[in-house]
Amino acid sequence: MINRRQLLTSFVAFTGLAATASMAAAQTRAYTGSITSITPQTAISGKLGTVTENLAGRNEPAMLTPSSPDALIGAIAAYEEIVAAGGWPEVPKAKLSKGAKGPAVVALRQRLVRENYLPFETLTVEKPEAYDEEIVEAVRAFQFNHGIAPSGNVDERTRAELNISADARLFTLRENQPRIVTYMQGLGRRNILVNIPSVQLEAVEDGIVFARHNVVAGKLERPTPTLMSQVSDINFNPFWKAPASIVERDIIPKYLKDPNYLDEMNIRVFDGVDGPEIDPTSVDWVNTPPERYFFRQDSGDNNALGTVKINFKNEFMVYMHDTPHREDFEGNARYQSSGCVRVDKVRALIEWIMNGQDGYNDAQFEMITASQESYKVDVLDPPGVRFMYLTAWATDDGRVNFRPDIYSLDGTGFILGQPEPAGQF
Repeated sequence: MINRRQLLTSFVAFTGLAATASMAAAQTRAYTGSITSITPQTAISGKLGTVTENLAGRNEPAMLTPSSPDALIGAIAAYEEIVAAGGWPEVPKAKLSKGAKGPAVVALRQRLVRENYLPFETLTVEKPEAYDEEIVEAVRAFQFNHGIAPSGNVDERTRAELNISADARLFTLRENQPRIVTYMQGLGRRNILVNIPSVQLEAVEDGIVFARHNVVAGKLERPTPTLMSQVSDINFNPFWKAPASIVERDIIPKYLKDPNYLDEMNIRVFDGVDGPEIDPTSVDWVNTPPERYFFRQDSGDNNALGTVKINFKNEFMVYMHDTPHREDFEGNARYQSSGCVRVDKVRALIEWIMNGQDGYNDAQFEMITASQESYKVDVLDPPGVRFMYLTAWATDDGRVNFRPDIYSLDGTGFILGQPEPAGQF
């Protein structure tokens, strides 16, 4: 009796389709700084890969739980075995969807077997060259674990992910091991987990995902920091206190082009945070340092923070918030903020955070926000907050997940803090 590893090794020798490093070598630092990631252009292509949804009752494990370190150790061991057995075959460029037939389908079937998305016995089916329902479901599972719209078809993004080498995947898993160990420290039973590479947020109770939200994270040139904290309060109808960097890069240039810009955006200028309001036309903005004056946007339809802001103590002055720009959540390239995190369907997240506090309910959200008066509520049972940089993680149900290294941090030892700005993609 030979074991599975021997079977896999024999399979590679028989087919002559051992994985090559060509895809990994092509993913140079000019793109993402890591051989483990596909190019950003490919990473954001295709249909919307993730959705905001309530998952209560589905018993889906979170990205980060007390068992995450052990789950990742198991994944590393599994991928070490795959690498030792020769890796996996490359999937050739061809139209691959249900009903397709030919050698490319055989290669796809072999590739899915190597990463345990299909059982080894599928190689001996009557028609291995046929793209059948079994392959469709395996491709969907692969796509879900890589943040791709689960169509069951091998599109450009899916093929690119399939053709990243086993060695590169193993490297990614090892890179995330110290991150996971760090992020889980002090983890409570209720947590908000924001993973920057997947631009998603999970509201978690006892290790189980209650809801998952699409988010917008920081631009490559203004990356979102990673941190560990706890929600402190919620600010309804918040003022937006514009940072000096945004004043310099965005607000002043727009005002110089259009003198009506500040009025249209309800932005007022003050002589210091607690100082008197000034007339912006009285200032020589070309020669005035941006930090000299304080810019504040009043609440309203144009407010950059939308209806609500979720605060938590951190040294980077970032927070989570709503946005008036719903279109931000309609694509995969959700790296558009200046560092803070915008949350899709934030109203549902607020209700989960409040957790029935003082009889708070969804109707109160509408009543408070309709007033357009700034209103702060301290959270009495605050969930933890983790802003994480996980390009790979494993869960108790056996899933191994990968995401693109969008800020080029794999291989640098990065765990917590403010990433250096990266180039545009």
